Amino acid sequence: MLDQRARDLAQGANFAAFTTILPDGQPSTHVMWVDADDDHVLINTEVHRQKFRNVSGDPRVAVTVIDAASPYRYAEIRGRVTRKVTGDEARRHVDRLSEKYTGAPYAAAIESERVILEITPERVLFRG
Repeated sequence: MLDQRARDLAQGANFAAFTTILPDGQPSTHVMWVDADDDHVLINTEVHRQKFRNVSGDPRVAVTVIDAASPYRYAEIRGRVTRKVTGDEARRHVDRLSEKYTGAPYAAAIESERVILEITPERVLFRG
């Protein structure tokens, strides 16, 4: 089960730094929209993106969710991508994320296919 404080931050309109591991072993971090269910942190991306290719090769990730109202309050979640969800569910999810962050459905062109990366936490640190 995901720590309640981390879940609350991820379910709010707070941005996350999502770190994956490149094929050469270097970290790669992207600022992302984020979500959570009871057990997982959820990142929505597209299958042609480097971050998707990274987690397909090495599922270890870190997600730091920063409280927009108080940036010194944050949760760092280290874990693994344990499931990838595509299709209509991933498309509906990006619309919900867009509503949360922008107040409107997702408007950007989808170049390949949306995918939800379900991250199972192995370690959660909370500050603030």
